[in-house]
Amino acid sequence: MMRITFLGGGNMAAALIGGLREKGFSAAGMQVVELNAEVRAALTEKFGVRCTDSIDDSALNCDALVLAVKPQQMKEAVQPLLGKLHTQLIISIAAGLRSVDIARWLGNYGRIVRTMPNTPALIGAGITGLYAAPEVDAEQKRLADTIMNAVGSTVWVEDETQVDAVTAISGSGPAYVFYFIEALERAALDLGFDAEAARKLAIETTLGAAQLAARSDDAPATLRERVTSKGGTTEAALRSLESDHVRAAVARAAQAAAARGRELGMQLGQD
Repeated sequence: MMRITFLGGGNMAAALIGGLREKGFSAAGMQVVELNAEVRAALTEKFGVRCTDSIDDSALNCDALVLAVKPQQMKEAVQPLLGKLHTQLIISIAAGLRSVDIARWLGNYGRIVRTMPNTPALIGAGITGLYAAPEVDAEQKRLADTIMNAVGSTVWVEDETQVDAVTAISGSGPAYVFYFIEALERAALDLGFDAEAARKLAIETTLGAAQLAARSDDAPATLRERVTSKGGTTEAALRSLESDHVRAAVARAAQAAAARGRELGMQLGQD
């Protein structure tokens, strides 16, 4: 039986536990270290997992230990692990924290997989980027992939610096989509729709287009071209978007997010 301990019992940890349970993993194989008594009680009641307020011998008896605390709290949270790790896989879902800094805080323990899930993971529709430190073996990579697949899809990167790029695209990406939905909803209101209709049109259009792209073998550019009749309404709209340099603005936004990710990683890893 695969044994997983979660250090932190927040929303993402709960999503992973729920996803694993839905995939048939035993509650007996999972446990949570969480300071908040109410959160512990809620997790035990909902999922049947063991919860404790400190890292004890049982919590350490695991194949993987998922670090699910806030990045700013990580250094202090992992201190009780010093000198107590042997072959356990460490999986960090803390945004921004570099594996080298986590390894240093753990006494130069190198069996670390750094991940970047995104918020749709909360409903099982996420995409997670993963990077494995050199000390992680193939079996542990499969274990990390299995755990993160419980809340969506996964993409592995070979270079840890690419995690900042993952953050810029998929980590921050849901906010870009929400921004577009907001803009489309505003446009619908300006065209005379009431609030309910405007919201429904914006959300369902975005959802349907994304599902069509996901189910099609064709590139998004090909799907776009099929919707765009020469001299038609869609062509007029796309010309307006191009004249406003929307494509370039999206690229600049992703570059800004990646740069900020690198900055945060350096700040968060300072001793």
